[in-house]
Amino acid sequence: MTGETSQPPMAWRLCGNQVKLWRMDAGVSREALSQEAGYGYETVKSMEQGRRRPSQRLLEVADEMCGAKGKLLAALNYLQPDRAPWVLHLLMDAEATAVAQCHYQTVLIPGLLQTEEYARAFISTQWPPVDDETIEQRVGTRLERQERLKRPTVMFSFVLYEAALRTRVGGPDTMRRQLLHLLEVGAQRNVSVQVLRADQGSFGWLNGPMVLLETEGRDLCAYVEGQGFNSLFVEREKVSALSQRYGMLRTQALNTEDSAEFIRKLAEE
Repeated sequence: MTGETSQPPMAWRLCGNQVKLWRMDAGVSREALSQEAGYGYETVKSMEQGRRRPSQRLLEVADEMCGAKGKLLAALNYLQPDRAPWVLHLLMDAEATAVAQCHYQTVLIPGLLQTEEYARAFISTQWPPVDDETIEQRVGTRLERQERLKRPTVMFSFVLYEAALRTRVGGPDTMRRQLLHLLEVGAQRNVSVQVLRADQGSFGWLNGPMVLLETEGRDLCAYVEGQGFNSLFVEREKVSALSQRYGMLRTQALNTEDSAEFIRKLAEE
């Protein structure tokens, strides 16, 4: 995902600012609100700044803690922007509150698994080129998203096509450290990393990368992207088809133990 710094909807920023103003007026710290709502500090900060859509959970808790008597929660119906211009923001919103995530990547390491070094090397080579400030903003946003991995109750499944492990973004040293990072993250009990080898015979990987999300409300959505386009699907038939495709890819990939050994050997080459 490369468009992480486009301007978020005004409704998100307005609602987030209202949460911040009510919180400060009530003498509630951001830490206290984060703890009560069950979110990380940076997640609540992003919602207050309008970089993420304020969730129903945050509005409910803030409304209660700040004595807003329904005034903050009333904003919920105004937070959904037109889908087409804000696909990426909708994805990040769903991702921030998802209870399960499935990622398949073909030639790149997924953003949630990228080291800072790898992310900066990749973003720096985008074309048309961007300035240094934009690069740092995008790297920061990508690293912020990775905080979600630290929540043990959220399940993550990653299937990486072999080419993603052999594409030397940033050069051999950067890639070696990236591979070692995959082993470290993959050792977490809520994360599985599987490798789909190039010689295993299925060509389902040719359909490209995808992300499948199950939200805390048990809604399902799917995200796909390519050269200059991205789409977020909520239609049951489309999401089901992509879920079945992901399941097929996962069954044909190496198991987590063999995948870790495969990655470890690549790192030693």
